[in-house]
Amino acid sequence: MKEYSAENIRNIAVVGHGSEGKTTLVEAMLYASGAVDRQGRVEDGGATTDFEPEETKRGISLSAAVAPIEWKDSKINLIDVPGYFDFIGEMMGPLRVADGVLITVGSVSGLVVGTEKAWDFASKYGAPKCFVINQMDREHASFQKILERLREKYGPAVVPVTLPIGEGLSFTGVVNALDGKAYTGSGKAVKEGAVPAYMAEQIASAKEAITEAAAGADEALMEKYFEEGELSPEETVKGLRAGVADGTVVPVCCCAGVSGTGVTAVMDILLSFMPGPAGKVSKGVNPRTGAEDSRVCEAAAPFSAQVFKTIADPFVGKLSLFKVLSGALGTDTPLYNANTDRAEKAGTIYILRGKKQIPAEKALAGDICALSKLQYTNTGHTLCDAGKPIQYPDIEFPAPCISMAVYAKKSGEEDKVFTGLSRLQEEDPTIRIEKNESTLETLLSGLGELHLEVISRKLSAKFGVEAILQDPKIPYRETIRKSVKAQGRHKKQTGGHGQFGDVWIEFQPIGDGSTEFEFVDKVVGGVVPRNFIPSVEKGLRENLPKGVLAGFPMVGLRAILYDGSYHPVDSSEMAFKTAARIAYKKGCMEASPALLEPIYHVEVEIPDEYMGDIIGDMNRRRGRILGMNQTAGAQQVVAEVPQAEMFKYATDLRSMTQARGSFTMAYDRYEEAPGNIAQKIIDSAKKDEDEDE
Repeated sequence: MKEYSAENIRNIAVVGHGSEGKTTLVEAMLYASGAVDRQGRVEDGGATTDFEPEETKRGISLSAAVAPIEWKDSKINLIDVPGYFDFIGEMMGPLRVADGVLITVGSVSGLVVGTEKAWDFASKYGAPKCFVINQMDREHASFQKILERLREKYGPAVVPVTLPIGEGLSFTGVVNALDGKAYTGSGKAVKEGAVPAYMAEQIASAKEAITEAAAGADEALMEKYFEEGELSPEETVKGLRAGVADGTVVPVCCCAGVSGTGVTAVMDILLSFMPGPAGKVSKGVNPRTGAEDSRVCEAAAPFSAQVFKTIADPFVGKLSLFKVLSGALGTDTPLYNANTDRAEKAGTIYILRGKKQIPAEKALAGDICALSKLQYTNTGHTLCDAGKPIQYPDIEFPAPCISMAVYAKKSGEEDKVFTGLSRLQEEDPTIRIEKNESTLETLLSGLGELHLEVISRKLSAKFGVEAILQDPKIPYRETIRKSVKAQGRHKKQTGGHGQFGDVWIEFQPIGDGSTEFEFVDKVVGGVVPRNFIPSVEKGLRENLPKGVLAGFPMVGLRAILYDGSYHPVDSSEMAFKTAARIAYKKGCMEASPALLEPIYHVEVEIPDEYMGDIIGDMNRRRGRILGMNQTAGAQQVVAEVPQAEMFKYATDLRSMTQARGSFTMAYDRYEEAPGNIAQKIIDSAKKDEDEDE
């Protein structure tokens, strides 16, 4: 593949709802442009951008993949982005580096939640947008119906640029409303043909909408349009380009990815109206001084690039995909990682097309390439010239919302499992691996149940080790509710020196919630020798991790040692530790012990129409509603909910709101569990303990 300057490059993220044909459309573009000799099918596992074993098995995209094509002396870097919500994190990196977004809409399903999310994320990143109504060859396809819904939702800025010739089984080509030319055929066999007479009115209406949109994007064009009532073709194109670049115009085209009909027209529109990276200013800071800095996307500028995706390949090693934001990168260019303050070695530069690695001599400004085996570089990091460093803002990824406990399936493979997960975390920053200090379980967190399942499958496929995912343990606690005095007396005679320790301890609840345990020495008169008092405290602390109700850690406890007795020969540190343990168990059982459960602060954002369902569901989860707030276009429900009721909430919320809802949760405090709930937990814990024995 030859080198292209920034003026002749387009970086396009292909996004949208799951199963709307994004991967098939990208494959059709690859075939139509000659990048591949045969158009692969998702169903057969032959799609270029679905190369992971789990993708071919499931028939859906799980990771973002790059597919560059050469078209009309230009290069279009297509980035195929998964549409399923468990993999929404895969959209963040591509949106950071894309110069435009192609939103794929189904010709039958139309405006669905995945379309809305793609629009919202593209708007957040300020990326120019273009709609493509795909699958026009499907039964019940309706271009006009979908166009009207798009215009109703997003306004008159949405304008049709290509129109379908026929729909469903009769879909044979498209008409470009700008130049009034018809293009029929599919794949590489596209030819210009006659425009059907019945489409004259439809074309005229589309052209009027296009002209008005072009005029609205430029004041000078607007004045001319008001005065003369029309614009020249060159002026219309100029206005459209300006409108697409600033987001005031969103072109709509149509095609059928499976047959390839209309696909070349889509590529033409991407080249004609989507802005390229040339001249784009990227803002950052100087990592050494903290001062604001920027780079212009041009060959003469100092080199800088940002890594937007990492691929963990067990054979090649780590592959870092990046976009050159300024300057150029050669194999001998010194690299500096501004995030880690470390030098990197460039090595071989690759152009990736799916899993195919095409070696390249250079990576020029505006282009997307890859480097292998970078030691200190992760997703979001900035690579630059050490002499003129710059650091770009990190890429924001959605926070994990579901956690599962992860174990090695085979004993002895724990290190392999967690090493593999760490490698996969480099590839997918939306997963988190952390050890829960309370339950001693390792938790794997992600964006949904499917997400975690796929991670475990990747672990097996890439690193040859299997993991088991289980519901995590709840870190329950125990406490006492009243003060009691208890004696712990340990006396044992075994011949020779015996064992003797005797203590009186008052156990009190600490209600401030901040202190787990407090030991108070109130011994007077030497009834317990000073050298044995630390042993009493140690004996108590060693038994705190195992409460008297169900074996959960004891908290909120004050122990006051106020009396006791000793034997000058038989008393020892061990004897007083044992006496303290006896007093602890006896006293806590008499002090009205209670089970505590963790309570989380939860904030749920939903559209207005789901408010009743969410509040009702929160009540069923034993949640306490704290308030409701109006946010931008949505409602926010604030509640406190027991952690035990929130493990599968990500899946349930998605189901209740058609994936339009989102939530965050954070630990707040411990609270006494209701009696019926506590009894079930205690019974279950005792049953598990009996089985272990």
